[in-house]
Amino acid sequence: MVKSRRVQVLLILVVLSFLLIHFLPCSNNAHMKEKPSPVHILILSSWRSGSSFTGQIFSQHPSVFYLMEPAWHVWVTMYQNSAKVLHMAVRDLVRSVFLCDMSVFDAYMSSQKKKSDLFQWETSRALCSPPACDSFSRSDIITAGNCKTICGKYPFSKVEEACKTYSHVAIKEVRFFDLKVLYPLLTDPSLNLKIIHLVRDPRAVFRSRENTMADLKRDSNIVVGSQKTKGEMGPYNTMQVICKSHVEIYKAGSQAIPSFLKDRYLLVRYEDIVRDPLARAAQMYRFAELHFTPELRKWVHNITHGKGHGAQAFDIGSRDALRVSQAWRKTLPFQKIEKVQNVCKDAMDLLGYRLVQSEEEQKNMSLDLLFAQN
Repeated sequence: MVKSRRVQVLLILVVLSFLLIHFLPCSNNAHMKEKPSPVHILILSSWRSGSSFTGQIFSQHPSVFYLMEPAWHVWVTMYQNSAKVLHMAVRDLVRSVFLCDMSVFDAYMSSQKKKSDLFQWETSRALCSPPACDSFSRSDIITAGNCKTICGKYPFSKVEEACKTYSHVAIKEVRFFDLKVLYPLLTDPSLNLKIIHLVRDPRAVFRSRENTMADLKRDSNIVVGSQKTKGEMGPYNTMQVICKSHVEIYKAGSQAIPSFLKDRYLLVRYEDIVRDPLARAAQMYRFAELHFTPELRKWVHNITHGKGHGAQAFDIGSRDALRVSQAWRKTLPFQKIEKVQNVCKDAMDLLGYRLVQSEEEQKNMSLDLLFAQN
């Protein structure tokens, strides 16, 4: 009898040991696989460079929580400072957003804030679907117009709640002018940061800025100071600073020195996106560790092969993207082209944009000659 009980006890111990050794570790591994570390994506660009459209390539992905230019709130609140002075505050806000800590907006928004008080909130599919809004599915392609009409009433707390449910957090920002400012984020163990550096032909940027000058006045004043935005050279002074920043960012990112930048920086030209949207979107998704779904392929194709002109600031509707990207060649006087090329020559040389030498060449040069392949 005693012997039988000993055998039973031994059998029970063997079974328990088996469960402890094999079952619990598997449970832990399964739990870890369910919640991998989020991927953080910063789309780094400048105004009128196709960044709103590029941001939408990420926003419409069902795995991505996206915010468009959250640092707008910093610049609106602290507009009397220079861009350089505001770099630290912008960086701190971006870090908090990446970590889904939206209390950072308390310093820049009313205590009675709603989700709809967030700058361009309706361009975020994640803020237009559960848990931020119950009117759409998370897998839907959602336009800003539809979202703004239906989803604006939800409390601001839904922004943080939604952010925490995604595997990827993406931010589009135009308020960084030095990659070194981002080094603390790139070395932060709590972040898995990847930077997509989006650039566009300075001549196209200049032409687009002329069409949206009133919308960009405050930002231009912060970039170069209110005195330098005045007069005939004002727009060129701003372009010079923007172009110089692209040069410095590209040099720092492409050299991959220090080592923490290796495989975490990707340069993308807007012109290359509109010439082959599916290939470039696929490239950016691979870089960001995202799957390119058939629904997204169809959306990318349709939004770049429409009939719109893209004249409004932040307009991300369907358009003939390739034609829009080349509009400057027909509408920008050659005298202005020469001035832009003069202040942005280093950026154009480094980023593969060929200089136009005459008015005739401006209108007749083929795209293959105008844009060198990177």
